[in-house]
Amino acid sequence: MKPKSNIMHLPVYQPGKPIEEVKRELGLKEVIKLASNENPFGCSPKAKEAIRSEIENASLYPDGGAVQLTAALAKFTGVDTNQIIFGAGSDEVILMIARAYLVKGDETVMATHTFPQYKHNVEIENATAVEVPLKDGVHDLPAMLAKVNERTKIVWICNPNNPTGTLLGHEEIESFLKQVSKDVLVVLDEAYYEYNTTSDYPRGLELLKQYPNLILLRTFSKIYGLASLRIGYGIGSSQVIHAINQVREPFNTSRFGQAAALAALADQDFVNECREQNAQGVEYLTKQFEQRGLFYYPTAANFIMVDVKRPAKDVFDALLRQGLIVRGGHALDFPTMIRVTIGSQEQNERFIQALDHVLNEVAVQA
Repeated sequence: MKPKSNIMHLPVYQPGKPIEEVKRELGLKEVIKLASNENPFGCSPKAKEAIRSEIENASLYPDGGAVQLTAALAKFTGVDTNQIIFGAGSDEVILMIARAYLVKGDETVMATHTFPQYKHNVEIENATAVEVPLKDGVHDLPAMLAKVNERTKIVWICNPNNPTGTLLGHEEIESFLKQVSKDVLVVLDEAYYEYNTTSDYPRGLELLKQYPNLILLRTFSKIYGLASLRIGYGIGSSQVIHAINQVREPFNTSRFGQAAALAALADQDFVNECREQNAQGVEYLTKQFEQRGLFYYPTAANFIMVDVKRPAKDVFDALLRQGLIVRGGHALDFPTMIRVTIGSQEQNERFIQALDHVLNEVAVQA
C-alpha cells in the first residue's frame, strides 16, 4: 500500500503537553497549562447549560447545516446566512478552503513563521507554499504581495499572528486588498479577534463588502472557551462560501458544539469580562518582563512571546519541572523564546515565580 508521496514528509501537529501526562511523568500534584491559548476562565454558564440540555439528544445527528446557529451568527455579524460556513474548529475551514481551491501547480503565499496548518493543508493538496519571513515578528505584507503571481490562488494572513501575537492594522490590510489580484483569495484568520482592545484592529466585516475575494476565519475555541467542542467558522462572499461548502463533510459540527456556540454567542457579558481580564493579564506580564529586561512581542491576543535569552528547550523543561506547561520556541523556530498563554491573575503570578526560578537555573545563551 502506498500513500500519497507528497504527504510522507509532513510533520504531525504537536499540541501542548496534556496536564495529566505531566502530572504522571513528573509526580506533580498541580500543573498549570499555559501552552494552547485556551480560556483560563472556561466558558459561559449558559453554554454549559446548553451542553447539558443536549445530552438527551446524543443519539441524534446534528443539524447538518447548523441552521439555527447560522441565523444567530448572521444577525450578530450583520451578514447574510449564505455568507457563513462552520467547521470543526477554524482548522477544518482552513482544510476545506485548501481542498476547494488548490490543485497541483498552484501556489499560496503565507508568512513564516505563522499558524502551521496553512502550509500543512496546502502541501496535502500538492500545491506550493511560498513563505515570506516575518519582519520584526509581523507579517511583511509588501514582501508577500511581491510573491503573488499568476499561479497564486490564496494568501493566508494570521492576524493577530500565531505564534508572535503581533497585529496588522486596518489600513495595512485594506492597502493589501487594494493591490492584490481579485482572482486571489485572501484568508484573514482572526481566531483571536474577540481579544481586541485597539481601535486599529481591521474592520473585516466592512472590508468584506468591498472585497469579495476576502474570507474571515473566527472560532468559538478561544475567548468563548469551547475548544473541546471544535466549532469555528468562516465569513465571506456567498460565492466563496458556496465553493467551500461543496467540499464540506456532512454533519461536520456536533449537536453539543452548535448548542453551546449558540448560547455562548448570546452571552457577550462573559466575552467582555474575559477580554478585560486578558488585557489586565497582558499588562501584568509585560511589566514583569520589562522589569527583568526581557524582550517580548507586543500582543493583541491571549498569549505573549517573550525572549528568555536562554535555550528555549532548557527553559521549557525547567518550567515543566516547576509544574508550568508553556510553548517552547524551539518547536516554533524561535530558539530563545517561549510563548505563554495569558492565564488568570493567580496563574500569571505563579508563572512569573516559576520563571524567576528558571532564569536563575538556566544559563544565558552565549
